[in-house]
Amino acid sequence: MRILLFGCTGFIGKELIPRLLNEGHDLCIVSRKNIDELKLNIPIDKIKFLKLNIKKELDWKNENLISSLKNCEGIINLIGEPIADKRWTEEQKREIENSRVQTTLNLMKTLKKLKINPKVIINASAIGYYGTSLNSEFTEVSPSGTDFLAKICSSWEAAAQQKPFFTRLVIFRIGIVLGKDGGALGKMLPIFKLGLGGPIGNGNQWMSWIHRNDLCNLILNALKDKKYSGIYNAVAPEPVQMKEFSRILAQSLNRPNLLPVPGVTLKMLLGDGAKLVLEGQKVYSTKIKNNFYKFRYPQLQNAIFSLTKK
Repeated sequence: MRILLFGCTGFIGKELIPRLLNEGHDLCIVSRKNIDELKLNIPIDKIKFLKLNIKKELDWKNENLISSLKNCEGIINLIGEPIADKRWTEEQKREIENSRVQTTLNLMKTLKKLKINPKVIINASAIGYYGTSLNSEFTEVSPSGTDFLAKICSSWEAAAQQKPFFTRLVIFRIGIVLGKDGGALGKMLPIFKLGLGGPIGNGNQWMSWIHRNDLCNLILNALKDKKYSGIYNAVAPEPVQMKEFSRILAQSLNRPNLLPVPGVTLKMLLGDGAKLVLEGQKVYSTKIKNNFYKFRYPQLQNAIFSLTKK
């Protein structure tokens, strides 16, 4: 399949792109960075690459991008400014929102204007759609929350729903993605390896997670299997509390689990963004079952072990 990739050069893309190539897909990658900055560890001659800043409406008129859109059979759109890398200033909030909502609106607007109907579009969203809660449980039918991230996710999904009429749309509300070279686990591993790790806050908040391998499997399946359509919570079957996550991580590394990170410290670093980590949410998928997709890593202990013992 000829696939156009947006926002696939980061943490998830490190695994996703090589696997797409291994399955024989023809890839065109769009990024605002130079290709030598991306460190994708793939044969450059196996892909087509476009350096564009698609947050700018003008770049959607680029002839090479238009040609690639007309030629593609599928689109994977994972674009979005990282949520927890910087303090949430007003400028950073605008960047978090525009990188998701405006780029997706620009994509759909361009497809419709040029009367392009890809077979499938896979669009990211996040479990932040539901807001945060220490007690509630959420599934795909739960209403959206009212906080900053919930509103962004809701607008992001609404933008994706403006896809061409004949295109199959799959939206994955992605949980905390686990991989040793990035994401939450990538940040925690060095601290735990030094024996300085511990739960964040009081440890009672829920973590709804997914192994990167399972997330990539879901994306690969959704590309070719027409039964994938609509919205799915991309989370493993068993969410855990932060204190359990911390205990399992420390145990897998044979290190102590002694020093909790005070919530006030996290708030100093991330500002409003700390709420996502300190409160969390307990999310299940009612649509991804064993007869639909069998998780390779359904339990946290196996997932963590696979990432720390290699």
